Amino acid sequence: MADYDNIRIKKLVLKGEKPKKSKKRKKEKEHKDDDAPKRSRTVVDEDALQHGGWWIATAASNIVGAVAIEFGDRCYLKALDNGLFTLGAPHNQGDGPDPEEIFTAFPINDRKVSFKSGYGKYVKIEKDGMVTGRSEAVGSMEQWEPVFEGKKMALLSETGHFMSIDPEDDACVALRKKVGDQEICRVRTNAARDVVVDEQPKEEKGDLGEVEKNYVKKFQKFQDKKMRISQNNIKELEEAKAQGLLHETLLDRRSKMKADRYCK
Repeated sequence: MADYDNIRIKKLVLKGEKPKKSKKRKKEKEHKDDDAPKRSRTVVDEDALQHGGWWIATAASNIVGAVAIEFGDRCYLKALDNGLFTLGAPHNQGDGPDPEEIFTAFPINDRKVSFKSGYGKYVKIEKDGMVTGRSEAVGSMEQWEPVFEGKKMALLSETGHFMSIDPEDDACVALRKKVGDQEICRVRTNAARDVVVDEQPKEEKGDLGEVEKNYVKKFQKFQDKKMRISQNNIKELEEAKAQGLLHETLLDRRSKMKADRYCK
């Protein structure tokens, strides 16, 4: 009988019956999943959505293929059948450029590009400062350099003048060697681009004090409507983050407050 006393008594499991996982283990797994960093999330480009999916080029390397040159808000450079250009009418939110407002961009080198209109002619700066679209091939006068400064951009011609719109007749010209409000433009493209993701969970945005507060809000029970946050020095979290132990330390600090839904 002594041998039988040493046998650990377990629940009877019938053939074909799968053992059930304990609720405690299930809760621990749920807590681990919730407390861990979330998977990357796609960041929505609201500006592109408001312009029919056409996004702003932020480097010369982005300016290739189908593009539109925007001056002001939702107004695009428009090619005319006489080889001149004008500023098109404003578009509604969510609309992209019209066919006459779409150009094909070709990279010349890592700094300069050329633009071909829908009429099959290249955009050129004339000696009098007019911008025309009558060239059959690309020479030096058909080359444009996108100049970026912060979030602003202007198109520099071979003559050292920047493309702009004449406020009197909406014609496209390049008359000034300094960038003012009239020379500021945006080149938009609808080319496929790498998906931009936000790898940081929303709970971890802000300083470490805000991060701890965010996780307390997420996991803590408020039976008496009072939030309980650890009063331990925040340097503990700084050291834990440096060691890759931030989430474990946050959990430990919450468990000591005896109010976490999973840590009672």
